[in-house]
Formats: sequence, C-alpha cells, structure tokens
Amino acid sequence: MASSGDIQVKELDKRASGQAFEVILSPSAPEGKGDFPLSTPKKKEVSLDEIQKKLDAAEERRKNHEAEVLKHLAEKREHEKEVLQKAMEENNNFSKMAEEKLNLKMEANKENRTKQMAAMNEKFKEKDKKIEEVRKNKETKEDGGEEDN
Repeated sequence: MASSGDIQVKELDKRASGQAFEVILSPSAPEGKGDFPLSTPKKKEVSLDEIQKKLDAAEERRKNHEAEVLKHLAEKREHEKEVLQKAMEENNNFSKMAEEKLNLKMEANKENRTKQMAAMNEKFKEKDKKIEEVRKNKETKEDGGEEDN
C-alpha cells in the first residue's frame, strides 16, 4: 500500500483486463469546523400587529388564488358549453342535410318510376293497337275468304 500525505492508495486487484485501486482520503483537520458558528442567530421579536398583517396578507392571497381558480373553472365550463353547442348544431345540420338528400333521392326515384310506368303503359297501348289491327285484318280476311266460297 502506497501512502502520500493525506491520500492513501491501496491496490485491490490485478487482472489481465486491468487494475483496481482504492483511494482513501484522511479525515479533514479539526480546525476547519471553527469557521461556522454553532448557535443559531436570534430571531427578532415579532409583534402581534405584524403577525396579524401577515395573516391578513396570506388570507388575501388565498382569496385571490381561489378567485383565479373559480374564474378558470368558469371559463372552462363556458368553453365546454360552446363546444357542446357547436357539436349539436353540426349534428343537426348533418341530419337536415341527410334528410334533404334522402328526400331528393326519393323524389327522383318516384319521378323515374312514374316515367317508367308511363313508358310501359304506352308500350302496352301500342301492343293493344297492333293486336286490334291484327284481329281486324284477320276478320276481314276471314270475311273476305267466306264470300269467295
């Protein structure tokens, strides 16, 4: 173990990977403690008025802090109400728009169906006319054929 003044170095372990040492410092000299006074400084006497002023100031700070917290909460509630109102308005607008779109689609479907029905009726009328013409032609041919006999 090597020693030099206030520091002692003690070799702990020797390995292929390296060495380990312990460094020991000697305790500090007792004369260093004399710099700090051991007794606490004496507090000045505080009067009852000063204590009351401090208590009043603390109460005022507490009230101000409480008012700030209440104001902040009120602002937060107001913001929540506004957000909720806006969401409800958007929901109502979406519902109205969806209803209008549905009504327009239903109206368009109704018109298309009416047009299709009218077209089909027209086709049937034309077929009925053709059938009637074919019947008349057939009857005239039959009537004409009987007269020849």
